[in-house]
Amino acid sequence: MAPNEPDSLEAPAALCWRRENATRAGLIVDANAYFEAGRAAMLKARRRIMLIGWDFDARIELTDKRLPGEPRTLGEFVLWLVARNPELEVFLLRWNIGALRTLFRGTTIITLARWMAHKRIHTRLDSASTVGASHHHKIVVIDDCVAFCGGIDMTSNRWDTPAHRDGDPRRVAPDGSSYAPWHDATSILEGPVAAALGELGRQRWQAAGGKALAPVSGGGDCWPEGVDAQFRDISVAICRSRPAVGREAPIREIEATYLALIAGARRHVYAESQYFASRRIAEAVALRLDEPEGPEIAVVNPVTSHGWLEPIAMDTARARLYVALRRLDRYGRFRIFHPHTKQGEPIYVHAKTTIVDDQVLHVGSSNMNNRSLRLDTECDVTIDSRQPGNEGASPQIRALRDSLLAEHLGVEPGAVAAAIDDKGSLIAAIEALRSAGRSLRPYEVPDLLDVEKWLADHQVLDPDGPEEIFEATTGGRLLKRLNRLRRRLRGRGARASKK
Repeated sequence: MAPNEPDSLEAPAALCWRRENATRAGLIVDANAYFEAGRAAMLKARRRIMLIGWDFDARIELTDKRLPGEPRTLGEFVLWLVARNPELEVFLLRWNIGALRTLFRGTTIITLARWMAHKRIHTRLDSASTVGASHHHKIVVIDDCVAFCGGIDMTSNRWDTPAHRDGDPRRVAPDGSSYAPWHDATSILEGPVAAALGELGRQRWQAAGGKALAPVSGGGDCWPEGVDAQFRDISVAICRSRPAVGREAPIREIEATYLALIAGARRHVYAESQYFASRRIAEAVALRLDEPEGPEIAVVNPVTSHGWLEPIAMDTARARLYVALRRLDRYGRFRIFHPHTKQGEPIYVHAKTTIVDDQVLHVGSSNMNNRSLRLDTECDVTIDSRQPGNEGASPQIRALRDSLLAEHLGVEPGAVAAAIDDKGSLIAAIEALRSAGRSLRPYEVPDLLDVEKWLADHQVLDPDGPEEIFEATTGGRLLKRLNRLRRRLRGRGARASKK
């Protein structure tokens, strides 16, 4: 058992904002399923739709299954919904810097103008309140009765299926260009927990300058047709991150939750994250790797980050932390893997999902990097089978973990379950099931240029909080604490060997 292991996600305090019941809940994997579920839920909306996100692209198609007269694109679909229901209002909140992309999206700016001209479609831009921060939520709330919370934005270059087919002709951006395979995930939640996410959405709306909104009462059945619920009548925790705003203290519930999950893991931590660059998470991992009976930790990342600046910052930080952790990993319990298609093309991992010991499912918008935990505004949800009333959730959580690994390994979920049982090890099971083509491949440390090392050490693009936005040249921070921890652990090992 790990030292100071929490009995549940309620200990220590401040691990969540709210804990509410979900009458139904589930994990939706990849944007094809999410776009179809989101469309189906919006078709059931009677009073209010809240779309809260880092980015939206009005040009995307949610599905090729349309009702008579239903428009093809998201932008026209929203206009069509309010036209057919005179009581429906739509509130769209997006990050203000991300909104600048709209200027380069052709007809999107025309659609946005039509939205803004409509008296029942309301749009606001969220500045995230702090210089350098981003509004990173990915939340949709329907009539306060159903909500989606996770990592998928309703924007371009996100659509894909769990098959991640090479050259899939449907994986095409609105401008006609093709893009790489994309893996993502979100949660769907019904009941009081959805109402709580609606409250969070209204708070963010008002903070961005919108008028105060009342909750939606008397909501009907908004659960989308065709979507299976893996969980019923279950307690769900909502956790957030947000920098200090004015006199309001920073919110670091997500960071506390990640650290508690790692500290409390008995057997294994399986994580999918766009980045692995948080020094605090690395320290928590290092402490567990030093234990003779500590858990295995397997992280699924993309081969490289998107853009031209992010790879320098995020990928370099990952390389430095990985090398430091592997030096501490004397029991061989830490791995990073990348998924690839059948023909060997890297699949981009945008999901933010963590599963611990078949007991805890954590999914949301936050990545394992400094920005998500201390600078950006994020929202995650957690289902913990150790919570009273949640005792029956463990088999479903394990099944989801097996399904995610099966998707990446190109095998059936039953094969994953059997391999883990047979090997008694998550990492050994992955290694046994890995193959050429559609599978997971181990991370390889790249050669780092001097400029990349400097950017990583000084956290220029991944600051540890708003106070460090303008302090990038005051000395390296990224590995200082981890290096001190490594020296402390070495000293502990040396003292133990003398006894």
